[in-house]
Amino acid sequence: MRILVTGSAGHLGEALVRTLQNTDHDVVGLDRVASPFTTQVGSITDHSHVKRCMDGVDAVLHTATLHKPHIATHTRHDFVDTNISGTLTLLEAALWVGVGSFVFTSTTSAFGDALTPPAGAPAAWLTEDVVPIPKNIYGVTKVAAENLCELFHRNHGLACLVLRTSRFFPEEDDRESVRQGYEDANIKANEVLYRRVDLEDVVSAYLLAVEQAPSIGFGRYIISATTPFSPDDLYDLRMNAPLVVRRHFPGYEAEYA
Repeated sequence: MRILVTGSAGHLGEALVRTLQNTDHDVVGLDRVASPFTTQVGSITDHSHVKRCMDGVDAVLHTATLHKPHIATHTRHDFVDTNISGTLTLLEAALWVGVGSFVFTSTTSAFGDALTPPAGAPAAWLTEDVVPIPKNIYGVTKVAAENLCELFHRNHGLACLVLRTSRFFPEEDDRESVRQGYEDANIKANEVLYRRVDLEDVVSAYLLAVEQAPSIGFGRYIISATTPFSPDDLYDLRMNAPLVVRRHFPGYEAEYA
């Protein structure tokens, strides 16, 4: 297959291109930033450029995006242009050439306030059935782009899978309060318990999605490390999380020493 990877200069895009280059697939890397894994430099909002890049493409792995940390450096209009309009441009071009699989990168961050139930309620248990309640422009634009993917499947039959990925980036947390409270390694270890994922597993999910999209049609999937907790733990997790962690990992305190 000829596969277009958008955001090829980013962490996920680069990992996908690296992996696909070691297969029989023909890979096109598209990013507005030049990199060793970018074969086409340009914006996903540039209709004519996207159309040229889409020529002969069988599948699209759309990872190009503005992320949550960009809220501090970009306007809300920038988020709409990249995350919504850019996705629409790609969907239209994919439909035009008859792409067989379109895989869209969303995020567990899109769940927003659904991650934090009201005071006194048990901790949230996330599945694909939970309705997102975005709390910032990043989440809003991601959910809107997800809906565009669903629309193109319903109205035009384009096979689109949405992968809501957990955190896999190596950078420090963008929240100062979190950075001040924990060492970075411990932050990431904590996240494995509920919303982190290894980049290699994300890549595997994308390759599987490319294969399965035509038979599935449309779907939203959470891509995350498996939590050690169960729904039976939710109340105690909200009221006394250290107790639950100790129950699953006796002596865990020593790891934080």
